[in-house]
Amino acid sequence: MKAEQLFLELKNYCNDHANPELVIKYSRYFKGGVYNAWGLSQALMDAKKDELKKAGNITVDLVFDTAPLLMKSGRYEETSFVLILLSLVKDKLQKTDIQRIENLFETGIRNWAHADYLGMFFLPELMKQDLMGKEDFRGWVTSPFKFQRRCVPVTFIKLLKTGIAFQELFTFLEPLMLDPEREVHQGMGWFLREAWKLKNAETETFLLKWKDSAPRLIIQYACEKMDKTDKARFRRAK
Repeated sequence: MKAEQLFLELKNYCNDHANPELVIKYSRYFKGGVYNAWGLSQALMDAKKDELKKAGNITVDLVFDTAPLLMKSGRYEETSFVLILLSLVKDKLQKTDIQRIENLFETGIRNWAHADYLGMFFLPELMKQDLMGKEDFRGWVTSPFKFQRRCVPVTFIKLLKTGIAFQELFTFLEPLMLDPEREVHQGMGWFLREAWKLKNAETETFLLKWKDSAPRLIIQYACEKMDKTDKARFRRAK
């Protein structure tokens, strides 16, 4: 199968099952008009994934050749199919494919949902396969693409239960404490909230260091599960 053929198959599938009502329903989760979608249900996406898996003709090169064609439109489901295709070949990936994955952020990872799928599910799998390690994310922290930067703390949530020193992770992620983008603030706050659940004393020490200079959204997310008394300790000094 050629990339153009797979692209047309998936685009036609989206067109045939488009549902404007679902576009309206889910658009509320995406601010700034970034939800450009066909309106496919998750059941339809899963059904197509099963069909592609059964066909057994998806290769690594085919995925990366098809990705820019699918991502060009900016339609939510077309980019979702890129991630689905990646999941089908994850066991065939090699270290040389990591750069091609990074290139997807420039090509078409344009919202939090796709970034969080990568961070929550796909990238941790690559770490389990020893295709990526913590140091491979160092360049991601300073990436020009905000959703690539967001992926780092979201991915590192999975590291919190591996026995790694929390201070090591805090130091690695520290540059993101001054990131200018809201989406990155959410990712960092989420990571710190999960860290606090496991080791509150260490996490609070880090938060106290940053409470007066970090964006408030990071602190708000990080303190979400604390009681009122604890939250008060992390208010910004007047």
